[in-house]
Amino acid sequence: MEMAKFKLKTKRSAAKRLKVTGTGKVMRRKASKRHLLSHKNSSRKRRLTGAFEITKDSRENVQQMLPYGSK
Repeated sequence: MEMAKFKLKTKRSAAKRLKVTGTGKVMRRKASKRHLLSHKNSSRKRRLTGAFEITKDSRENVQQMLPYGSK
């Protein structure tokens, strides 16, 4: 009888902040768009809108946090 391997746990904080696309890209939101928006100009707020792919430097850390998310 063979022993089962341990399951890896997903970091729930990372799972709530990051989304993995169908092609395996990990997307994130930009910071500074939650509060204190009245003094930021419109172009700056527009620039912070939308989802962005994580950097190549962060990819290894994210794969450890989301073991079943990224390909």
